[in-house]
Amino acid sequence: MSDDSEIVKEFLVESYENLDRLDRDLIALENNPADREILASVFRTIHTIKGTSGFLAFSKLEAVTHVGENLLSRLRDGLLTLNPEITTALLTMVDVVRQMLGSIESAGSEGERNDQELIATLTRLLQAKTEQAPAPVPAPAKEEAPKKDMSQPVPNLGDLLISQGAAKVSDIREAVQQQSEGDPRLLGEILLEKGSVKPQEVLEALNVQQQQGRGQSASDSTIRVDVSLLDQLMNLVGELVLARNQVLQYTNSAEESGLLATSQRLNLITTELQEGVMKTRMQPIGNIWSKFPRTVRDVALGCGKQVRIVMEGKDTELDKTIIEAIKDPLTHLVRNAVDHGIERPEVRQAAGKNPEGCLLLRAFHEGGQVNIEISDDGSGLDHDRIRNKAIQKGLVAADQAARMSDREIANLIFLPGFSTAEKVTNVSGRGVGMDVVKTNIEKIGGTVDVQSKPGQGSTVRMKIPLTLAIIPALIVTSAGDRYAIPQVSLLELVRLEGEQARKGIELVHGAPVYRLRGRLLPLAYLNRELKVEKNFQEQGAPTRNAAPAGDPDECRNVNIVVLQADDRQFGLVVDEINDTEEIVVKPLNKQLKSINVYAGATIMGDGRVALILDVLGLAQCARVVNVTHDHALAEADAKQAATQSNGIRRPVLLFQYGKNGRMAIDLSVVDRLEEFQADAIEIADDREAVQYRGGIMPLIRVSDVLQMKSKADSESEQSVQVVVYADQERRIGLVIDRILDIVEETFVIERQTGRKGVLGSAVIQKRITDVLDVASLIASAKGNFLSASANV
Repeated sequence: MSDDSEIVKEFLVESYENLDRLDRDLIALENNPADREILASVFRTIHTIKGTSGFLAFSKLEAVTHVGENLLSRLRDGLLTLNPEITTALLTMVDVVRQMLGSIESAGSEGERNDQELIATLTRLLQAKTEQAPAPVPAPAKEEAPKKDMSQPVPNLGDLLISQGAAKVSDIREAVQQQSEGDPRLLGEILLEKGSVKPQEVLEALNVQQQQGRGQSASDSTIRVDVSLLDQLMNLVGELVLARNQVLQYTNSAEESGLLATSQRLNLITTELQEGVMKTRMQPIGNIWSKFPRTVRDVALGCGKQVRIVMEGKDTELDKTIIEAIKDPLTHLVRNAVDHGIERPEVRQAAGKNPEGCLLLRAFHEGGQVNIEISDDGSGLDHDRIRNKAIQKGLVAADQAARMSDREIANLIFLPGFSTAEKVTNVSGRGVGMDVVKTNIEKIGGTVDVQSKPGQGSTVRMKIPLTLAIIPALIVTSAGDRYAIPQVSLLELVRLEGEQARKGIELVHGAPVYRLRGRLLPLAYLNRELKVEKNFQEQGAPTRNAAPAGDPDECRNVNIVVLQADDRQFGLVVDEINDTEEIVVKPLNKQLKSINVYAGATIMGDGRVALILDVLGLAQCARVVNVTHDHALAEADAKQAATQSNGIRRPVLLFQYGKNGRMAIDLSVVDRLEEFQADAIEIADDREAVQYRGGIMPLIRVSDVLQMKSKADSESEQSVQVVVYADQERRIGLVIDRILDIVEETFVIERQTGRKGVLGSAVIQKRITDVLDVASLIASAKGNFLSASANV
C-alpha cells in the first residue's frame, strides 16, 4: 500500500471518529448554547477535517466544511447565537461529510454531487445581521482536573514545522505577520500558498500536534486492530478450547501425574487467553447509544414534539457481534417510542404532564445476561385498539383475543404486518419493524417483551447474552444423544427417586407437572419434544390422558432440569445429567435452522457433535410458557390451597428418635444433613462438638434433651447422623437416630404443654409425629458452651 493511501486511510478513521463526536456535541450544544468548551471542540473538529481535506485535494469536502467552519467561527466569537435552524444546518453538514467520506473510502473521491443548496443555507445563516444576536453570556468557569503535565505545553504548528525542518523561520515570521495584518487564513494555508511547505509536511505536523494535545499516554497505550484479525483470533481461541476439552477428558481417565499437571496448566492458560480475547471484543453499549440523541432530536422535530433522552448504564459491555446485531432494533425502538409513545406538548399539558416527554434507556448486567430497557412516559398502548386491529387483520380470532391478558395483547405488536398507525409516514406505519426487532433479538438468543400502562407510558425489555462465541452449558443425555443447555437459562436440578419418582409427577388438565416447593412446575419431556420416544415410559413420564402408573421397582429415577424461559419456569425431564463445561457455539447449517428447538451445535471433548438446545423455542414447542397453561396451574394451586385452609402445608424432615419416636423439623431451618464418624466427636467444655468448616460446631443429642432413650448406644456407635441447624452465622448440630424422609404435607399441630423442645403433635404420613421446636430445644441444652462457642 502506498504512502498516500495510508494517509487517506488514517484521515478516514480519524474523521469518522470526529463525526460521531460531532453528533453528540451539537445536540449537547443545542441544549446548552452557553457552553463555550463544547463549541470550541466542535469548531476544532470541523477545522481539522477542512484543513486535512484541503491538503489531500478533496475540494468538495473542503468547500462544505469551509462554510461550516466560518459559521462556527461566528458562533464562537459571539456574533451569532445557536438556534434550532443553525443546529439543523450543521447536522445536515455532518451527514453530507459522512456521505463524502463513504464515497472516498469506496471510490477514492467524493463522487459526483451538488451541495450548493447546503452551502447556500450555511452562507445565509452565516450572513445574518450581527446586531440581531445578543451578547454572548460567558459560561461559568469550570474547575477541571489536570489532564496532562502543563509544564510541557502543546507546541504550535509553526514550531513543529521549524523543528521538523519543513519550513524556514523567516517564512513562518512572514506568515504570522500576514495574520496580524488581517489575513483570516490559517498558518498552514498561508505557508502552502507560498510554497514554503508541502501538504504532507503540514499533515504530519498536525498529527504530532493532535497527539501531543491529547497527551502522549493515550497514543502509547492504545493501538488500532482490524476487526477481521480479532474475529480470526476468536475462532482460533474457540478451536483451542475444543482441544483443551479433549485433552482434559483424556487426562481425567489417565493415571500419569505428569500429564495431569500439564493438562491443568493448559486449562489455566487457555482460560486466561480466552478471557483476554473476549475482552478485546467487548464494547460499551454507549457506542451505539451515542447516536440516539441525534435520532431523538430529528424524530421529535419532525413530529412537533419535545423529548429529552436519559441514558443509564452506558458503560455496560457486550460482545461486538451482539452490539452490531442490536444496533438496528434499538434504533427502531427509539424512533417508535418518540413517534408513537410520547404525546405532543399540548396533549401532555392537557393530561397534566410536563410538555417535554422523557425517553429512558437503561442497560445492566443480570444473571449472565444484559438487560436493556427502553421506557417512555407517553400515553401507553391502547389495548382495546390493538385487540380490534389484530382481529380486523385476521392475526387472532375474536374468541381468542377476548381471553388474552393485557400483556399478551401488548405483545401482539410484534406480529408481522401489525400496525395501528392511521397514516404512513417516513417514521412508521408500514407494518414492518417490530416483528423484525423480535426476530433479530431472538436470533442471537435474546428475548423481547413490552409492558404498558395507559396514560403512563410503555417499556420494552430485552434480555440478550453477553457473547455468542463461548458459553458455559449443562450437558445432558436423552435417548443416547447428548445435548447442551446454555447455563444462563438454568435455575436448578431436581432428582426424583423411587416412590417419589412414581408419585411426584401429577397431571393438570392432561399436562404433567411437579410440585416444587409448593408451586406447580410444568414439565416437558425432551425425548417427547424431539420425537425420540425410545424407553420413554422408563423415565416415569405419565401419558397425556392417564395418571402416572407403574410398579415403583420398575420406575427409573427422574431427572428434572429447571429452566427459565420468557420470565417463566418449567422443568425439562432428561435421561441423564452429565456435567457443565464451556462450549464453543457453532452455527447450524441451513437444513436445521428452521427447527426452533436448536440454537446451534458444539464439538464435545471426544470429538462428537452435540446440539445446543434453544430453551425458549423448546418451551414454546412444548407449550409450557403460554398464558392458558399458566391459568390452569394457578387454578390448580388455588383449588389445592382451598382444601388446605384448615391446615399448614410445609416441607418437613422426618427423623426417628428413641426406639419408637417420630419427629418432624421444618425444612427451612435445616442448613445441611451430615454424617460424622464417632471418632470425629470431641469434648470441649464438657460438651460434644465436631470440627466443621474451619470452626467448632457444638452437638446436641435430641434424645437426651427430650429425655428419651436413644436407639443406639453412644459408646458403641460407629457414626452419627446430624441435622445442621443454621441461625444467622451460628451452626449447631442436632444428633438424631435416623433420617426417615423429606415430605411436603398438610397437617394441623395440636398444642401441648409442659414439653420443652416440642411444638406439638400432628398426623404426618398417617402416623402421629412430634413437631420439633428448635429454639426451645437449644434453650433447654444447659451450659455456657453454646453461647460462647457456637459461632463458626
